[in-house]
Amino acid sequence: MLRPLLLAVASALVLGACASSTDTPVRSESEATETVVVLSPYDLAFQTADELVAAGNTPTAIQRLMQLVGDTSLTPDQIASTLYKLGYLSASPTGYNAEGAAAYFNEVLADYEETSAAAKAAADLPAVQKAIADYIATTESVDTTRSEEFAALFNLGRHQQAIDVMVANDILPGNEELLAMYQIGYLCDDSNLTGRAYSVTDRDATVRNLRFCDFGK
Repeated sequence: MLRPLLLAVASALVLGACASSTDTPVRSESEATETVVVLSPYDLAFQTADELVAAGNTPTAIQRLMQLVGDTSLTPDQIASTLYKLGYLSASPTGYNAEGAAAYFNEVLADYEETSAAAKAAADLPAVQKAIADYIATTESVDTTRSEEFAALFNLGRHQQAIDVMVANDILPGNEELLAMYQIGYLCDDSNLTGRAYSVTDRDATVRNLRFCDFGK
């Protein structure tokens, strides 16, 4: 009587072990709901540009979007939106490129007039054209100081001309202009460079002593 009972218990244990070995592993709630979002090159570039602008680095955001324009996978609407964004950022207070902004807006209007970006470009273009006219008038006025000439040229987007005026007249621009020169690539943080050093406070409060990148190489 005992032997059949032991055999029955052993069989039950074996069956239980087999059933446990074939069960699907239980996944945690976080593992079950975790998904990976893959952004398109267009969405990734715009997200990166927005983050750079929020961090106070508009010139680098502009450079990032300039890379995107050459992407052959973009649709006409995406190209137009990218060009408009480039114009919008270039015309912003930290874009320092009014003439470039007008060129981007005009390209949208000439080549992508059926897109929604064209309507925005048409709305923004007059203000940019007025700013350009005002900056040019400043550079041509006999009453303009060298510092004002520098600022007008820099805001127009004629950066090298502005820097030539700055160096020739020993002008010390404000921190924003100097930081923009650093972000664009005119000033470098390199101890091997020569020439005048410019103290610049970065967005994270880091103080840098910068010199023109082409001095001392």
